[in-house]
Amino acid sequence: MKTAIVTGAAGGIGYATVKKLISEGFSVAAADILPADAVTEKFKGFGDKCRYFTADIGKSDSRKSFVNAVYEAFGEITVLVNVAGVAPKERNDILSMTEESYDFVTNINTKGTFFLTQDIANRMIKTEGKKYIINISSMSGYTVSVNRGEYCISKAGVSMITKLFAERLAEFGILVNEIRPGIIATGMTDKVKQKYDDLIDGGLLPIARWGKPEDIANGVFSLCSGLFDYTTGQSIDIDGGFHIRSL
Repeated sequence: MKTAIVTGAAGGIGYATVKKLISEGFSVAAADILPADAVTEKFKGFGDKCRYFTADIGKSDSRKSFVNAVYEAFGEITVLVNVAGVAPKERNDILSMTEESYDFVTNINTKGTFFLTQDIANRMIKTEGKKYIINISSMSGYTVSVNRGEYCISKAGVSMITKLFAERLAEFGILVNEIRPGIIATGMTDKVKQKYDDLIDGGLLPIARWGKPEDIANGVFSLCSGLFDYTTGQSIDIDGGFHIRSL
């Protein structure tokens, strides 16, 4: 049985990942902070292959209740895809960033991801077969943006979470990798569309287009398809070539 948890499932990358995994024969526990009645139309077409859960991974009680409910409904999970994440509510220079903004972003992106992964990993250890954990970090994990430093820090943390769990879980046959998306057309990037349009037109990317959520979803499936079973702790850049350094 192929069963997956996808967090941040109502957003662009999360939703594309849910669709891709279902199309490849997975049953999916889709989680997001939105109430179920707000996403009924979005998820109803998946039938019994998908069950939606309202959860806030940044809150311990919500996160634990969600995991318990998922295992009660699905029995076991073979894939965890950590997509859930937030950007700062306001972009501010690091010289004026507030503690409240730092806590808001890192509590979900880093702390929530770590402890959800910890909970699922402890359960995965107890079951046989191949298991996969895939974290969605960001090009911002290694690229500075001084007007959203808390986001960069949070995503750099996700990269280390990936390596830590990859090292710890390999003996149990659990592979842990991350995808670092580049400039992807989602609700998070809508507010800065013109900025990135101009940068892409100016030659920022070797593959001169916006990324699509489906580009990331295809990468997720590749990592949990069994085709990369000698790979763990790896960062996969799906970014149109942004990471390439050239002179």
